[in-house]
Amino acid sequence: MVTAEEIERVPYFAALSAESRERLARTSADISLAPGEYAAHEGDARALFALLEGRIEVVKLVDGIPSVVGERDPGDLIGEVPITLGTVFPVGFRAADPSRVMRIEPHDYHSIAALEPGLVKAVGALAGNRMSGPGGLSGIAAEPPPPRAIVVGDRWDAPCADLRRFLDRNQITFTWLQPDADDATEQWGGPLPPAEDRPTIRVVAGKTVVRPQLRRIAELLELDTEPDLAEYDTVIVGAGPAGLAAAVHSASERLRTIVIEREAPGGQAGTSSRIENYLGFPAGVSGEELASRAFQQARRLGAEILVTRAIERIDAGSRRVFLDGGDVLQARAIVLACGVSWRHLSADGFDRLAGKGVSYGAARSEAPNTHGIDVHIIGAGNSAGQAAMFFSTHARSVTIVYRGESLEKGMARYLVDQIATRPNIGALFHSEVVGAHGGESIEAIDVRNSQTGETTHHETGGMFIFIGADAETGWLPPEIALDQDGYVLTGTEVSAAGGWTLDRDPYLLETSVPGIFAAGDVRFGPVKRVAAAVGEGSMAVAFVAQYLREAELDLQV
Repeated sequence: MVTAEEIERVPYFAALSAESRERLARTSADISLAPGEYAAHEGDARALFALLEGRIEVVKLVDGIPSVVGERDPGDLIGEVPITLGTVFPVGFRAADPSRVMRIEPHDYHSIAALEPGLVKAVGALAGNRMSGPGGLSGIAAEPPPPRAIVVGDRWDAPCADLRRFLDRNQITFTWLQPDADDATEQWGGPLPPAEDRPTIRVVAGKTVVRPQLRRIAELLELDTEPDLAEYDTVIVGAGPAGLAAAVHSASERLRTIVIEREAPGGQAGTSSRIENYLGFPAGVSGEELASRAFQQARRLGAEILVTRAIERIDAGSRRVFLDGGDVLQARAIVLACGVSWRHLSADGFDRLAGKGVSYGAARSEAPNTHGIDVHIIGAGNSAGQAAMFFSTHARSVTIVYRGESLEKGMARYLVDQIATRPNIGALFHSEVVGAHGGESIEAIDVRNSQTGETTHHETGGMFIFIGADAETGWLPPEIALDQDGYVLTGTEVSAAGGWTLDRDPYLLETSVPGIFAAGDVRFGPVKRVAAAVGEGSMAVAFVAQYLREAELDLQV
């Protein structure tokens, strides 16, 4: 864990107030790098690093071959250009010797920068110097983007956690004030809201709302919640990877396209701290970052994306979609990309502590809550392994609790190898959690060993659960055929089940109702991967286009 004293030894941070240095110590990740490991790859999302120990090479890819174009020494900053311009890393930063860096997330940097204008000018000037020269940029604007909202809420309050997650996943910049912080009253500009009124959100240059509903927040922040039209060529249910891919391709085909999402873009993948097997991201990409890029791309191409809206029912015969609030949309074709939801633990205490240190999935925004504490990961699939790696740079220790005998049973080899390099990641095998304890937040768990029958008590500051997922299909009409586990049948599975009535065969991703398609995790199939979901979402639109062409020909006949 980075200390305030170490932060003071970084020249750019030496003039910060003691409070700001303490805040950075609480929120910054402490990352150790072996020679050859990267702090940031070329093309990675923005962040700011300070080199505490070792030596870092600046690496530029030329025709796919890494070329060293500079270096950084202890006390130097890394990422000043991306954090200032809001861009990705234009070069990579690779450890030449055993090195140690502190990583500051953009949200945390801008929170400090709002209080420390001298830091903004210094980092902006450094970015200007680094980008100037032949072929470089000049006149860089050094001011950080202002937050769009201020949230006052307690660390382990479930509604506050939901609100912050909603803002993060919708790419809304905000400042989070914890009531016990020394500068909270000053930043809020007056007495803080009482506990019974928290969380409270103030939209900058707008209204203040107490314990708000997410729909109300979306409206205040001018997120899309109302459809522009009454009829669409393609109505897409869900804004996970499959739904966003479908939106991109549908809009690019000039089809009138709308996506209905009940919370925020990203789906279950949006809660993944890092996805490392997606094509084109050699250093991996967070679920939030991937969802953000896809969301922007779909919007740019003309797709409407509504958030905080749920579909109450679909009329299979007319393909009318009934939204909560009374809106009814007429669709020529429908793509079901509503995904799956994390399966919940039924052990004693878990429902009561949900949102109070017990979380399902692990978005990057959870990192500040794990800083310097002991956390536990339940499950040992790839998502659990990625979360363990991510939290190991923030938490004091990470323990994986798994029913199986080894991580290799359910986790990719590259993740197993990476975990082996982290001394603060441990594992409890043949084990399951049977109880959780705590008052305002989780404090301990009971773990039972299936081989010995012994139950042991473990203190914990956070629990992240990855024990599988269930299809979100309980709301679908009975005309859409499902398998015994609730997944949507498509293509040949529909024919085999005897649920198809037309003379032609169903398209590969078509459900038992002609003109309604399914893609991604909600569809029956063995592959549950982000890449597969993106591919199916894209392919579903190809079938939508073919279905619509045939429907027009039938009308002409």
